[in-house]
Order: sequence, then C-alpha cells, then structure tokens
Amino acid sequence: MKTPLLAAFLAAIAAGGLQAADEKDTAKVEKRLADAGTAFTEIMAAQDKNIPGSILDKADCVVVIPGMVKGGFIVGGQVGKGAVSCRSADKSMWGAPAMIEMGGGSVGFQIGASETDVVMLVMNRKGMNSLLKDKFTLGGDASVAAGPVGRATTAETDAALHAEILSYSRSRGAFAGIALKGSTLKQDNEANEALYGKRMEASAILSGTTAVPPSAAPLLNALKMYSPIGK
Repeated sequence: MKTPLLAAFLAAIAAGGLQAADEKDTAKVEKRLADAGTAFTEIMAAQDKNIPGSILDKADCVVVIPGMVKGGFIVGGQVGKGAVSCRSADKSMWGAPAMIEMGGGSVGFQIGASETDVVMLVMNRKGMNSLLKDKFTLGGDASVAAGPVGRATTAETDAALHAEILSYSRSRGAFAGIALKGSTLKQDNEANEALYGKRMEASAILSGTTAVPPSAAPLLNALKMYSPIGK
C-alpha cells in the first residue's frame, strides 16, 4: 500500500511530466507557426515567381504547410502539418490561426527533394466551409486547381478562379502551382489545444472572434505584409 507521502510524491512527478509534455507540444506549435510565416515570406519575396497579389487579395483564407515530408507515416505519400488563417467577414483583419494536418495524394516533390512547402488559397465561402470539417478531401469535397504564378495572364487567372482552392508548392527553391487532388486536410485538435490552452473546434477559431495568440505573429505579419487588411 502506498503511503500518503509516496502517493503525493508520485502525483507530483506525474504532474511535472504532464506539464513538461504540454510545454513541449506548445513549443512545437509555436515553431510550426514561425516556419509557416518564414515559408510564406520567402515564397512571396521571389519576384515574378510568387503568388500574384491580385489573386492573394481575393482569398478568404490562406493555408501554409511548411516542410511537408515525403514518405513519413504514409507509405508512398506525404504528411505535413501547418496552419490556416482567414480574413474576418468585414475584411478588416487576418484572424487567429487553426492548426491542420495534410496527408496522402501527390504533392509533386522534385527529384532529390525531401521536403516541400505547400500553400493553399481558399477563394470563397464554400471552400472555407470545407475547412471547418473534421476532415475533407481536395478535389472531392472541395474543388482544387493549380494556382497561377507570377504575372499570370488574365485567361489563366479567370480559369483558376473557378476553383474553390488554389494550391502551390515549393521544392528545392522552385515554386509552382500544383493540383493536390486526393490529398486530405483535417483539424489538428491536439495542436489547437496546445496553442489555445483548451480544446477548440476550427469553426470557433476561424469565426473571427477568437483572440490571436502572440505566437501567431510570424504568420499573420507575413499575410498582412503581402495582402494588407481591408482588401
């Protein structure tokens, strides 16, 4: 039988272990947000090989998945974790980010590349509603198309805007629009809990009423730089 002192000691150790795990999870989420901000900034800083500003300004939400890994836990596929931020209904701000996971499908890694940055622009409310599901398939639950790059022609832009989601990838420095049909996106509930300190659904986070955590600054500042609020 455990003595009260021993029981208290073991409880303290367990509590300390849980706290350390929580801090580790929070640190991982903060790094993910920082990496997402860096990836988006680097992509947009490349002249004539970035997402056209006219397209970005029309997007309701932006998904950034930095360093998606080839293989990983899915044999013959890819796995990655990122974040999504949406404009408020009145277009006055970029809102608090929700954490998401992406897997399956074909991201189109270049030969020799082990990681790819993925960016998706959600162009309308229907596409945004797909993000609020626990899990959805690109090209199935929501239409997806390769996004135009650089100084795209009007025809290319008009064709691309028929899709609910426009997608891009960057491997080994090369950036291009790429269709991600068959890939799945789902909510990363554990990461959301680590970021906000409690379990939260994407619908609540992306509603525009959730306070923005300080660790989201790298991603939101990048979005504001290249697509200012009010557009």
